[in-house]
Amino acid sequence: MATTALTGFSMMSLLSLGYLTWDLMSPNQVENEPNQSFMDRSPVPQPPHIIFIMTDDQGFNDIGYHSSDIRTPVLDKLAADGVKLENYYIQPICTPSRSQLITGRYQIHTGLQHSIIRPRQPSCLPFDQVTLPQRLQELGYSTHMVGKWHLGFYKKECLPTRRGFDTYFGSLTGSVNYYTYDSCDGPGLCGFDLHEGESVAWGQKGKYSTHLYTQRVRKILATNDPQSQPLFIFLSFQAVHTPLQSPREYIYPYRGLENVARRKYAAMVSAVDEAVRNITYALRKYGYYQNSVIIFSTDNGGQPLSGGSNWPLRGRKGTYWEGGIRGLGFVHSPLLRKKRRVSKALVHITDWYPTLVGLAGGNESLTEGLDGYNVWDAISEGKESPRLEILHNIDPMYNHARSGSLQKGYGIWNTAIQASIRAGDWKLLTGDPGYGDWIPPQMLPGFPGGWWNLERHTEPRKSVWLFNISGDPYERYDLSEQRPDVVKELLARLAYYNRTAVPVRYPSEDPRADPHLNGGAWVPWVGDEEEDSWDSVYQKKNMDWKKKLKLSKSRAFFRRLNTRIMSNRI
Repeated sequence: MATTALTGFSMMSLLSLGYLTWDLMSPNQVENEPNQSFMDRSPVPQPPHIIFIMTDDQGFNDIGYHSSDIRTPVLDKLAADGVKLENYYIQPICTPSRSQLITGRYQIHTGLQHSIIRPRQPSCLPFDQVTLPQRLQELGYSTHMVGKWHLGFYKKECLPTRRGFDTYFGSLTGSVNYYTYDSCDGPGLCGFDLHEGESVAWGQKGKYSTHLYTQRVRKILATNDPQSQPLFIFLSFQAVHTPLQSPREYIYPYRGLENVARRKYAAMVSAVDEAVRNITYALRKYGYYQNSVIIFSTDNGGQPLSGGSNWPLRGRKGTYWEGGIRGLGFVHSPLLRKKRRVSKALVHITDWYPTLVGLAGGNESLTEGLDGYNVWDAISEGKESPRLEILHNIDPMYNHARSGSLQKGYGIWNTAIQASIRAGDWKLLTGDPGYGDWIPPQMLPGFPGGWWNLERHTEPRKSVWLFNISGDPYERYDLSEQRPDVVKELLARLAYYNRTAVPVRYPSEDPRADPHLNGGAWVPWVGDEEEDSWDSVYQKKNMDWKKKLKLSKSRAFFRRLNTRIMSNRI
């Protein structure tokens, strides 16, 4: 592990870096923070303090250093002085990314390979998984989580405080109002969702979540001693997930953006940028910074319908195209041996588990059997990544592609099944990967949402795609017909992984979860003594084929109608 000597910072250097932010902090934001300076601190301890910052739905083109129209000076500076991860992969939706971070395992090995955990589902992170914070606790860390959980809460045993975090402050569901913390799972199924530990935090209504979560992280830093115990803080921002809500002062600088959704979205990103500045300043102020590792990651691709942008990558959130799974990521730390560079090392979100356990002083026996690799040497020293392959996912429950079959998979793999794998330079997709167009930044106002669903059907329906991602990162040249040898090899790898998969855990919704039956809040509703039925594979209810045909014809009619309308408007 690399170490560096404590370096002094002048007042002017801090101001130039933007870390002195007293004018941005209101009195209530700095309450309970002791009046002490990082200058007064003694030499830093080992192992390092770890701060993992995750944003929600931030697209590949939604950060300043990717030449977007969004200004993120703090994130740009931290990334420029650290290591930018430009070959970094996540999952296309929320729950899978978080589960892989916390367990170090692919979804096929946790049963969470289909969709997300919905508020009324009696499901959560499997109890047999030893989580990353639990490992860090074993290694002497004080562990704290602030923000969005989205890994299930039907039992108290599912809660963050039962899965390795000493403290928790945030929301349990996937999406809440940024001010009222109301979360809805359908008409009339709304409840309050902000929690302090295992209790409902009713008194925090009205405070913008990005500010509220930042305030909590600063308080954690202020009330702990960096010399006595290392900290692990997982800050899981709600931003920039819908609903698009931001204080007005962040919107004003983007008044020139005519697309309203993009304008609000950009404001939310700017609020996150300021939050990271204030947290970084607190790390310096209270003596953590010189022995800290800051990791920044988004959880999935952006949603263009809600202002996000993955340009020039193909696809969007919820798809296995690069726009859905290639993530924003960087590491900033004084402990990096080779800084100020761009890393092309292949890194996956499961890799953080063994990497952070290694940084914390844990030996390899603590991470045996994981799907992740310790990539610290690749990040810090520029060495080759130990990772050569990524299983993006195999989802047997997703809608099967009508054009797929075992025959089209050379008798190796049923190409109707949604799956994707990366091996070396090659990426294979089967089944229905999701919406696969290239969506430029939305600069014009007034286009209806349906416009972006009019995917260009310029080729026959397919069920197999092959790309050389290193040479064709935008997935414009399908090589599946030219290189059947590579296709067969990757199909065989999918078949291999599928033999190791556990059954899908996707239970039916439980009416007892209704917040109206639980005091108006989203809280655990199943007693810990009740037995689980996770041994079963839950299948979606099959719609009658006549209804499916009728619905399909209706969709086709409205698609043609929308096309004619848009053609007339253009």
